Amino acid sequence: MDTLKKFAAMEKIVHELEDLRNSQQAIIQKLGKIEVDNMDLGDKRLDTELPDMHQRISDNLDAIAGILEYFAGNTDKFHDTNNVEQLKEEKAIREAAGNEE
Repeated sequence: MDTLKKFAAMEKIVHELEDLRNSQQAIIQKLGKIEVDNMDLGDKRLDTELPDMHQRISDNLDAIAGILEYFAGNTDKFHDTNNVEQLKEEKAIREAAGNEE
C-alpha cells in the first residue's frame, strides 16, 4: 500500500472511531434519560439493570477514547514523518500533467 493510500485508510479509521465515540455518548445520554424517567416510575428491573448498563457503556466509551487518542496520534505522526502534504501536492501535479502514476 502506498503512503497516501495508507494515510487515507488511517484517516478513515480515525473518523470511524470518532463516530463510534459519538454514538456511545448518545447511548449514555439516552440511558440517563431513561434512568431519570424511571425515578418517578420506580420499576425495579430498570433500577437494577440500567446502572450496570450505564457503567459498561461508559467503560466502552473510555476504551474507545483511549484507542482514538492513540491512533489519532499515530496518524498525525505518520503524516508528519512521511510528509504527506508534499506527497499530495506531487500527486496533484502529476495528475494535472496527465501522468497519473
